[in-house]
Amino acid sequence: MNPESLLFAKTHEWVAVAETGGEKVATIGISKHAVEALTDLVFIELPKVGRSVDAEESFCEVESVKAVSDVYSPVTGEVVEVNEPLADQLEVLSDDPYGKGWIAKVKITDETSLAGLMDYEAYEKMCAEEA
Repeated sequence: MNPESLLFAKTHEWVAVAETGGEKVATIGISKHAVEALTDLVFIELPKVGRSVDAEESFCEVESVKAVSDVYSPVTGEVVEVNEPLADQLEVLSDDPYGKGWIAKVKITDETSLAGLMDYEAYEKMCAEEA
């Protein structure tokens, strides 16, 4: 996916929203900036399918040699799919963070949760200010 077409949370998760069968589903991953900041990933605890999550709620963890980091759901909804192969192929998060490195798909139940997300330009500006 082209990162310029995605939405971003201030906690460095990205979101791609697609409409399927009249329902909006968010594909969620962590940004290239976040992956580079974590370095040397060693483990990911994926969310459970069927779990309800609120926007800004931690729904999985990524562990690097430096620390364990929470991954927050940028949207409110229900986890409908997780990227199971990712647990055994963490290098995919670094190699293709906006494609094969997606973490979970969440069926959006509250579209107002999308309102707080940034476009790519605003996200890049935030990252530059953090540096």
